[in-house]
Amino acid sequence: METRGKSELLESRLSMADLVKMQSLFLDDTSGKGVSLDKAEFVRRAWSEVGGGSLDEFAQLFDNADVLRGGQLNWSQLASFLLLGLSEKEEQTKASTVPRWKPARQLPTPHRQPIEHFTHLQGANPQYLSISREGTLGVWAEDLVLLKKHQVANDSVRPKDLWVTGMAVLPNVYKIAVSFTSKEICFYDLLSKPEFNCQYKIQGLEHTPICLDYWYHPQDPDQAVLTFGDMGGQVNAICFCSALISLFERPGLSVEEKSVIIIKWAELVQGRQSCCYTVRHREHGPNWVRRVRFLGALEAVLSCSSGSQSSLVLAWTGKEGHPLRLSSFHMKKGITDLDYHTQLSLIATAGVNHQVCLWNPYVISKPVGVLRGHMTNVVAVRFIQGKKRLLSFSKDKVLRVWDVATHLCIQHVAGIFPKTHECQTLLFFHEECSRLLLSFNSALFLLEVNQEAGRRVTSHERTITCVLYNALFRQVISSDAASTVTFWLIDTGHKVKQFPCCHGDAEISTMALDTTQTRLFTAGTDGLVKVWDFNGHCYHRLNAGCNQAEHISQILVLKRTVLIMGWERILRVFRLNTFSQYHVQPSEWRGGLQHCDDILCAAFCPPQTLVTGSHDGEIIVWNNSTENALRKLRPDGNHSLMSKFADRTLLKTKALPSASRCSPSGSECSLLSAAISGEKDTVNRLCFIGNRKEVALTGGADLVSGGRSGLIRFWNTAHSSLVAEFVAHKHSESVIFTVDGSGCYLVTGDMNGEVKIWDIQDYCLQPSEGVTNHMPNLLSSLQPHTDCVTDLETCVHDDCLYLLSASADCCVTLSYLSGSIVGIFGQQKEHWCLGEMGCPQPTEEHVGNMEPPEETMPCPQPPETITEHSSPTLNGSETSQSARETNWVDEEQPSIHSANVLGRSGLVWRYREGRSLKECHSKCSRRGYTRHTVIGVFSEMKIDELEAVGDLHKPDFMINPHLYFGKMWDSSSPTPLPLPTASLENTFRAPFGERNFFTEKFLRQSELAQGSHDQSTEAKMTKTHGGRGKRQTEQELLLSGCVRKLAVSDVLMDSLEFLTFRNLRELRMETLQLDLESKDVESRLQQLRDNMSREKEERE
Repeated sequence: METRGKSELLESRLSMADLVKMQSLFLDDTSGKGVSLDKAEFVRRAWSEVGGGSLDEFAQLFDNADVLRGGQLNWSQLASFLLLGLSEKEEQTKASTVPRWKPARQLPTPHRQPIEHFTHLQGANPQYLSISREGTLGVWAEDLVLLKKHQVANDSVRPKDLWVTGMAVLPNVYKIAVSFTSKEICFYDLLSKPEFNCQYKIQGLEHTPICLDYWYHPQDPDQAVLTFGDMGGQVNAICFCSALISLFERPGLSVEEKSVIIIKWAELVQGRQSCCYTVRHREHGPNWVRRVRFLGALEAVLSCSSGSQSSLVLAWTGKEGHPLRLSSFHMKKGITDLDYHTQLSLIATAGVNHQVCLWNPYVISKPVGVLRGHMTNVVAVRFIQGKKRLLSFSKDKVLRVWDVATHLCIQHVAGIFPKTHECQTLLFFHEECSRLLLSFNSALFLLEVNQEAGRRVTSHERTITCVLYNALFRQVISSDAASTVTFWLIDTGHKVKQFPCCHGDAEISTMALDTTQTRLFTAGTDGLVKVWDFNGHCYHRLNAGCNQAEHISQILVLKRTVLIMGWERILRVFRLNTFSQYHVQPSEWRGGLQHCDDILCAAFCPPQTLVTGSHDGEIIVWNNSTENALRKLRPDGNHSLMSKFADRTLLKTKALPSASRCSPSGSECSLLSAAISGEKDTVNRLCFIGNRKEVALTGGADLVSGGRSGLIRFWNTAHSSLVAEFVAHKHSESVIFTVDGSGCYLVTGDMNGEVKIWDIQDYCLQPSEGVTNHMPNLLSSLQPHTDCVTDLETCVHDDCLYLLSASADCCVTLSYLSGSIVGIFGQQKEHWCLGEMGCPQPTEEHVGNMEPPEETMPCPQPPETITEHSSPTLNGSETSQSARETNWVDEEQPSIHSANVLGRSGLVWRYREGRSLKECHSKCSRRGYTRHTVIGVFSEMKIDELEAVGDLHKPDFMINPHLYFGKMWDSSSPTPLPLPTASLENTFRAPFGERNFFTEKFLRQSELAQGSHDQSTEAKMTKTHGGRGKRQTEQELLLSGCVRKLAVSDVLMDSLEFLTFRNLRELRMETLQLDLESKDVESRLQQLRDNMSREKEERE
């Protein structure tokens, strides 16, 4: 059995073959049926037949699998135990997945002042809602496209004095609650017309509410709780009993349906509303309540404040009328934010003391966990409920992702947020869509998580074009085809920061660092070169393509000049003394036109030797000081400089149409044939070998070139001679390489993802007769990638030599030169730590029984199959193009880097197509590139410098409310209104009078008919009974009036059946009142009838 480490458990080291052997232990040799084994027999047989572990380990495995403690174990029990352990391990692996964020982008917002709240509204048409301090409400679609905006209205204050402090969404009734500094809470209907019509308004609050939260029961939406905290340290909760019917009672039908219903806070506290009641506490004292949450699982209100005492309060609610049970948690300097994890029953708090604390709601003595790592105040925390993760954001714009189980920080995101000293920050995480939104004053930023299910580990989303190492900041810098630059720590592999859209939609083809390693040069296919600092600020924009989209293959940064090449036969030079403006134009290269084809690469050797290589394989040696061409290096031995006549001839040849080029004559034919034959000699990279200045004088090699067909050549620049050449990768169309700063190792990579390390320390030190074809010693070979290698870079970090490799498989890999892989930048499982690892040196022993380089190498394996050790960060300035460890102290130290010359991106076609296709198609396509003009890394996000926010003070209308609100400034509880003292008849007529239900025409006709009837009745009674009948007439009139009232009440009751009420509960209450009054009228009518009967009997 293969063992991978003694620290692992025995069951973790079992292979498939070991499991097959283990299963055979439980089979009867004669019948083949399953049998059970006791502990002694299992340990003995497993140790002898399976092996790979000690007797104690097998005994421990038996005890763990025998969960019933029966002393016997069969294969079914053992297999169940192993499967359970593997499933738990898989679950832990999935839970440990680090979020991979897409590039941050800024959303266009309609807000002018700081955003006070951002939330998601669920339903048939999901939307996002945001509200700012000035009352602007933004409505966003599910894809975060701004649909519309509204101005929240409050007739209690003037529009210019409007100040929103918080918002809560009531999804079960499609309303929102908004709090204002006028000590009011307004409820707006999201479905009303006009939109966002204010329905209810709570007035007369004791203090200004600053935070709100709403919860409703998922099985019984009628049960809901609105909690809010205020500036006076008071936490209030309004418990609704019939939220779907009505939040508050309506005063009566006399009130218009669209009018705002005013609810006095004192009436709510006194229990005047039958459909809701309130609970509150003042445990926080005078400190402002920063955040409130109602925990439905605990039926408790959770709140926090900035005070050291009672920083976190958990109020357990009970039945109506019962006092709250309080639990107080104390935190030094207070708490700014909180969140609750339902499954883990944990409370997370953001502290002013730079710590994130985890609390058990039933243990108030101390936190169960303290997460340390932030350097400033923590302003926001949010749980990722599904993955048991915690997000925290601090005042210095650092986002951290924590593993709740291990209390470790698994991700650190910084450098992508706007830079400002003071700002109001909100954090909202929508777990269903894996979106993180952060607001900085009025700016809103979006971070989306890539879906990682079943995906391999990658460093970028697109093909990686270049990789650099910054020894000053100890960071690795990589760029991709999506115009994104990413910075990594070499010590751990963590992503430090990311600059998206550096060149808009144009691809970044190459990068370079200046000699101080404080400025980064990036070149795009838009023909521009930009100069950045490491905070994302663009200082200069070099117009290398002269307002044309050109492909730049390399940037060579020297002490006084910047050389750019890749698309024409002359160098494009920018002199550093002209870098006084943002837009920099190129200067003239004094050396003139010497190359016959496009210049692709260059290298510099102090003090003044410059070499350039072109597409036709020609290498020219220049004096960088005078910018004069000295000599040529060609494989055919022709080292003379091209004459002016030959130059004109070649220009004429290129200008001819394709048909006329087929049959040139004379000198034109020779030049054209040379150009075609030079296609296989394309030079795509040049490197000087360090510490070989004296070797070059004696005839040894001091320059390495590489290009197509996997061919590597060694040159002597002093004598213009080819010293050696060999095929490093036989079956590769092109090869890319680098040389370490000491000149000891040559590293080559091919289009299959294979990398080879060669020992050139003693290679070509002495001149030889002819060209040497034997290869240097091959030290090691590795397969760090599954696709073509696009860039290689060696770096020295903590006195250890590492290799950085980039590939079209979107991975940046850190490896030792001995052949072992440290890891991939951006890997999720675990990060490395270079300080705890050794530094193996490359030797020939690492090659082992490897096949000769001429033979076909084995098929590449994906990076997942390679053991991931630890990975580097950017340190050590051992670049492959210049000798950094030479003894010349007063010479120019260049900072150079070549472009991506391999891969399946747009950078590779130059080396795969024929000469004719290159001339007639590729240059035309480059001329058709779209121009993109951007300024700064964050230019597309339109980030402006945010205004600093000073100390917060109460506004004048809060200090002197009597000057703004008149009689409303008194915050004391209002005196309860007196009960109505009108007669029963007037009380009945007020809400249910005839004129409230019947038309004016109907009432007029009824009055005329009733008047004529009364007159005829009175005349008849006077005539019949005389004076004695007058009294009886009055009694009959009273009787008829009562009968009429009853008739009206019956008509009203019948009419109520056909009326449409919006509030059924209000109708029920009003009907009960009508019944009571009708019974009273009936009793009085019965008394009148009895009196009349007695008088009649007396008369008789």
